[in-house]
Amino acid sequence: MRAVWSGYVSFGLVSVPVQLFSATQEARPRFHEVHEADGSRVRHKRWCEAESREISQQEVARGWTAPDGRMVVLRDEDLEHLPLPTRKTIDLLGFVDIEDVDPVMYAKPYWAGPNGPSAQRPYALLVESLARSGRVGVAKLALRTRERLAILRPRLGVLACHTLWWPEEIREPDDLTSSAPVSDVELAMAEMLIDQLAGVDIGGLHDDYAAALEQAVTARLEGGELAEPPEPVPAVDLMAALVESIRQAGRQ
Repeated sequence: MRAVWSGYVSFGLVSVPVQLFSATQEARPRFHEVHEADGSRVRHKRWCEAESREISQQEVARGWTAPDGRMVVLRDEDLEHLPLPTRKTIDLLGFVDIEDVDPVMYAKPYWAGPNGPSAQRPYALLVESLARSGRVGVAKLALRTRERLAILRPRLGVLACHTLWWPEEIREPDDLTSSAPVSDVELAMAEMLIDQLAGVDIGGLHDDYAAALEQAVTARLEGGELAEPPEPVPAVDLMAALVESIRQAGRQ
């Protein structure tokens, strides 16, 4: 794995040199943008409006519009020297129970590994103390051109770092709740169905999209047709649907 960030985890007067590594990678199929009429590839060019010409990636920088309307060009070295304490430090602000962090706030996971021999003991101390406390650390860090909220937690003897959405970035559900009444009997049946379906081996689940896409490609090449999977039909009789679901779950 290649480190995406290097710095320190700071809690109290203890600083632990660490490196961050991406903990996930997408496995979904990649599509190409093509011209629908002939299937030829579509290319995107970097076009300079002022000079009316294509420019290379090396000529591209980031721009920020100043309050007076002027465009300020910011280069990588400018962003590397931002006066931000969290640019090189994961600043642990405090510790909370994992239940206090709403799962909707989770953004992207990273592994935080010790960086160098001097990091081994304080790193092991932080991982073990978090594991014993049952709490997670709430922190801030600057990553990929912005400051992010994060939590640190132990997992399999390693420090996991989950970036979080800021509270102001979370959309509230507004009026998506249902005001329809449900009976005690319906609730009891639904809870029974949940109990029947308890226990799922998430590690044994797989993404079937690639296989379905391969079938679609084969059908397109051979001129065949794909059978559409049946859509779920809303239950007319809720109780009857619950009873039948419990029976099927019991057989499985």
